[in-house]
Amino acid sequence: MKTTIEIPDTLIREAKQVASDEGTTLKDLVEEGLRRLLSHRKEAVAFKLKKAAFKGKGLQAGIRGGSWGQIREILYEGRGG
Repeated sequence: MKTTIEIPDTLIREAKQVASDEGTTLKDLVEEGLRRLLSHRKEAVAFKLKKAAFKGKGLQAGIRGGSWGQIREILYEGRGG
């Protein structure tokens, strides 16, 4: 299949030089690069945040509706500084 893409001049010049140095074509170099990139992306494991929920009824009555400052004070109460 033929397609048209825009590639920055500096990148295409560098790719042509590498292809020439390696005795290959620009087409083959681009194809190899795409195959490697796609293979790498398939192997990469997507990050999934572990569910950290717990059973309960939410915040305690003394904390519910409090500001972060108030909650912080309660959390650090009796723990110095």
